Amino acid sequence: MTAKTLMIQGTGSGVGKSLLTAAFCRYFYQAGYKVAPFKAQNMALNSFVTERGEEMGRAQVYQAEACGLKPEVLMNPILLKPSGDNNSQVIVMGKPDGSRNAKDFYARHLRHKEIVTQALAELRSKYEMVIIEGAGSPAEINLKQWDLVNMFIAEKAEAPVLIVGDIDKGGVFAWFKGTYDLLSKTEQDRVIGFIINKFRGDRDLLQPGIEQFEEMIGKPVFGVLPYIRDMVVDEEDSLPQRFYSAENDAQGVLNVAVIELPRISNFTDLSPLAYDPSISLQYIQHPSQLGNPDLIILPGSKNTVDDMNSLNQQCLTREILKCHEAGTMILGICGGFQMLGEKIKDPEYLESRERETDGLGLFDFETTLVAEKLTRQVQLETVKSRVFPEGLQCEGYEIHMGRTTFRTTYPALFSASNSDDPMNFGIINQAGTVFGTYLHGFLDNDLFRENILRYIRNAKGLPEPKNKFDYAQFRTRELDKLADLVKTSINMEAIERKL
Repeated sequence: MTAKTLMIQGTGSGVGKSLLTAAFCRYFYQAGYKVAPFKAQNMALNSFVTERGEEMGRAQVYQAEACGLKPEVLMNPILLKPSGDNNSQVIVMGKPDGSRNAKDFYARHLRHKEIVTQALAELRSKYEMVIIEGAGSPAEINLKQWDLVNMFIAEKAEAPVLIVGDIDKGGVFAWFKGTYDLLSKTEQDRVIGFIINKFRGDRDLLQPGIEQFEEMIGKPVFGVLPYIRDMVVDEEDSLPQRFYSAENDAQGVLNVAVIELPRISNFTDLSPLAYDPSISLQYIQHPSQLGNPDLIILPGSKNTVDDMNSLNQQCLTREILKCHEAGTMILGICGGFQMLGEKIKDPEYLESRERETDGLGLFDFETTLVAEKLTRQVQLETVKSRVFPEGLQCEGYEIHMGRTTFRTTYPALFSASNSDDPMNFGIINQAGTVFGTYLHGFLDNDLFRENILRYIRNAKGLPEPKNKFDYAQFRTRELDKLADLVKTSINMEAIERKL
C-alpha cells in the first residue's frame, strides 16, 4: 500500500499551515481514511516524547491526535530547537544530533534528504493517506538549494499542493502571485489551488478579487476560511495569545501569571490552564505586568542559563520573590524547575556562553547541564499528601539535559519509579508554597490538575468552580470544529478529485 498524499504549503510563516493540516487530517479521519500527518523538518521549541523516547514537534503530535493516532517520529523526522539567534539543537529521528549553526546544518543536507525521504516512504507504506505540511514559504529562493520540507518533499511524495495565505496580514493576492511566480514550471504544475485564511468582512466584496486572481493564474481558490478567535490549535513556535480570561460567571477564579521567558519551550504544557473557564492566565514580560497573582509559573526553557539571566536583568527575579513572600504560590516546570534552585551550571557551554548563573534560591539544589539528553515517557503515582489526599495516576514526559543534585530532602510529589530519585520527578517545599517538576504534559491529567488547583484555591480561600473542566473532551470538540470549518468553508469535493 502506498498512501495518497496532499500537501499544504504557505506564502510565509504563521499563515495557517499547521491549522489546515490538522483540519484536513481530521476531515479525512472522519471520512474513514487511515490518515497520518507528516512534516519533514520542523523548527520549534514545543516538542513531545513518544512512547519510544523519541522527540518530535508538538504540531505533528496534535495532527496525529486529529487522525486518532499515537504520534511517531516518522511524522517529523527532523526537528530544530533554537537555543540562540544562529544556533539550534538538531533532533534527527527523535535523537539529538548535535548543536549547529545554519552552515553546519546545511553541510549535512544530502544525509538529511535521505532521512526525510525514507521516513516519508515508510509512513506512506503504513497509511492510506498522508497530509503533508510545508514550512515557511516555497519561494525563499536564497534557501531553495537546501529545501527539505517544501517542493522537494512534494516531488518525492508525488503530492498535489495547496498554497494558503493569511488575508488578515494584507496583500494576500500579491502574496499568492509572488509565491507562484517564483516557483519553477514543474513546481507550478504541482500547485492545484489556493486557500485564503483569516478573512473577516463581506465575502461579496472579496469575490471579484478571487475571480480576477483565478483568471490571472488559471487555478482555483478552493475556499475562504473565516477569522476565528476562539479556535484552539497546538502552536509549534509562537504563543497564540498572551491573555486568557476566565468566563464572566466563573466561580473561584484563579489568577495565573506565566513568565514569558525569551527561550520559552513547551508552553503547550499550560493549555489545560489557559482554556479552563475558571482561570485567568496571562504571560508576563515585565515586572509592571505581574501584579499579585495566585500562582506564578516558570515554564520550560531551551536556554535556562540565559533565560535566568534575563529575569535578573529585568528585575523579574526580585518581583517573583516579593510575590512569593506576599502569598503567591510558584510552580516551575523543567527549565523553570531548575530556576527554583541555587545555581544552574553549563560547564561545557551546551546552551549558553556562560558557565553558570544563580537561581531563585527557593530550593536547595544545583543543576548541571550534560551532553546526554533524557527523553522518556513516565507513568507515576502521586504520594498521599495535603495536595493529593488520595494516590492518583499521572502520565507525562521528560525532555531535559539538566541533572539536579539535591542538598536538602523535600517532600516528593510522586512515588519512586525504578531506581530514580522521586525528587527528580517533582517536589514541594515544606511550607507547601513552591512546586517543581521535570514533567511535561502532567497538567493534561484532569484529576491531578484538579487536586493542585483545589489545593491553591483552599489556600487562597476561594470556592470551587461549579463545573469541572474536562480537557480531553475539550480537545476533541476543538478538533471536530476544525473539520466542520473545512466542510463549510472549502470545496473539499473538488480537492478530493485532484488527489
